[in-house]
Amino acid sequence: MHPNSAFRPRQDDLAELLVREIGFAAIFASTPDGPRVAHAPVVLSSDRATLQFHLARGNALTRHLGGANALAVVQGPDAYVSASWYADADQVPTWNYVAIEMEGVARKLDDAELVAQLDALSAAHEARAGANPPWTRDKMNPALFSKMTGAITGFEMRIAAWRPTIKLSQNKSAAERGRVIEGVEATGHGALAQLMRHLGGDREGA
Repeated sequence: MHPNSAFRPRQDDLAELLVREIGFAAIFASTPDGPRVAHAPVVLSSDRATLQFHLARGNALTRHLGGANALAVVQGPDAYVSASWYADADQVPTWNYVAIEMEGVARKLDDAELVAQLDALSAAHEARAGANPPWTRDKMNPALFSKMTGAITGFEMRIAAWRPTIKLSQNKSAAERGRVIEGVEATGHGALAQLMRHLGGDREGA
């Protein structure tokens, strides 16, 4: 988490919205072999209290996660910011980015909870994909689906701490921010430029 408080979101639900929108996280935990990370789609509960995900049984992290303190990081758009884009000459280059950290103890899900997680994931993302009709596991041979789910392990992390960083040049004037947006967009980072337009000035209303 960036130490500058300007990069904390003012909107209470912004971190939650970004986690739901991005839907993919890096999961970190310590193991006897050292720190390990896995990457997985995630499901945030409606009360934002828990984060569910699943990993391949063969993943080096899987056998150590149950009961462990874990860190999940959801990352959004990011881009280099050139100091040449500022009108003020006394500036240095930096990096704008979005990162949401969530920490908590993970527990292993039982088979029914894992299937419920997979159903929730597919329903959410099939709706986004616009498939008509949407894919569901009812289209699969039940025995094959069971075999495939047997190759993964589901987890639920109870979130004890949220640590969001939304670094979108909020510490700069509106004019400087506008120049950075133009530069970021010109270098092919349109998604970050859009976030800067919509969120980068939110400190001015504080």
